[in-house]
Amino acid sequence: METSISGDPATHGALDHGRRRRRALIVGGVFLVVALALAAFFMRGGDKLAAPVDTSPRVTVIVPGRQAVTARISAVGNIAARRDMPVGIPGEGGIVRQVLVDAGTWVKAGQTLAVVDRSVQTQQAAAISAQIDQARADAQLARQNLNRAKQLVANGFVSRADIDTRQAALDGANARVALAQAQLAQQRALIGRLDVRAPTSGLVLTRAVEAGQVVGPGSTSLFRVAQDGKMELQARLADSELARLHVGSPATVTPVGSALRIPGQIWQISPVIDPNTRQGTVRIALPYNAALRPGGFGSAEIGGAAGNLPLLPESAVLSDAQGNFVYIVGPGNVIARRDVKTGEVGERGVTIASGLSGTERVVASAGAFLNAGDKVHPELQAASR
Repeated sequence: METSISGDPATHGALDHGRRRRRALIVGGVFLVVALALAAFFMRGGDKLAAPVDTSPRVTVIVPGRQAVTARISAVGNIAARRDMPVGIPGEGGIVRQVLVDAGTWVKAGQTLAVVDRSVQTQQAAAISAQIDQARADAQLARQNLNRAKQLVANGFVSRADIDTRQAALDGANARVALAQAQLAQQRALIGRLDVRAPTSGLVLTRAVEAGQVVGPGSTSLFRVAQDGKMELQARLADSELARLHVGSPATVTPVGSALRIPGQIWQISPVIDPNTRQGTVRIALPYNAALRPGGFGSAEIGGAAGNLPLLPESAVLSDAQGNFVYIVGPGNVIARRDVKTGEVGERGVTIASGLSGTERVVASAGAFLNAGDKVHPELQAASR
């Protein structure tokens, strides 16, 4: 069956109007899409013609300035007496009769440490003393003979030659007295040298002698004395680290096996460098402390020279076969290499001992992906304090 719509002219007009409106909307939408597409196309093309795309990498830069820093150097070394004085036999030696001190004893300068047998030397001194008495008696007799001769010379009983002879006899007797006295003083000095005495006040470190032992000038040291009990730490450091230190630099020493932190200071820096190891010795003076035992081991933290130096993050400092360097952003935002000498490395970063003034724009990181001559887009980062 076919259905036909007949009808009313108003109904046909409404249908035509709807169809025209839909066509108008469709055509308008198409024109709008085309217009937007053309606008986008021309806008992209216009941008390309207006300016090229910037392909320079973005890098973070830092201007370090200069900050107050104090160098800290860690070292290890041997503990020793600052003045380790060996004590031996000053005289001819003999059998040791007494040992009066032991290791760990505090002594005064000149104090007797050990006594060597002196029986033979004492008898020799007694014999010389008797010779003095004999020489004095001879001198007294010669003086009396001379006086009597002088009384008789006026009467002609004694000649002038006899007077001269008696005067010479008196002079000879007096000389023998003086000689015997000198010999006795020498012998007593030798007896005194049989006492082993402390050369200085201090702490006895070792004792290597016992009663009954025979000692002589060729014997090894009988005692070792630390002058005034003062100690030191002897640390070996590289020549580059020695250059950062000076006499008087403070240090803190910790003996191995102890939690003590003993303050001290450098009192001597080696004037020579070992050509094989490129190291020298730093000697840190320390006060007496029972924990400081010569021959032991200790660690030290040494404070170097303080100053105002640039401080950079560790990521900013690179190294190669030529040494340490950083990249700086120069005029025109072009990368340039700058060789530097680093100082202390700490929690805050790396101090730059030389090579930077502190006003440069230094690449803070990603320097390994750059080369000198590259152009970059720098982004400033605040320096750490």
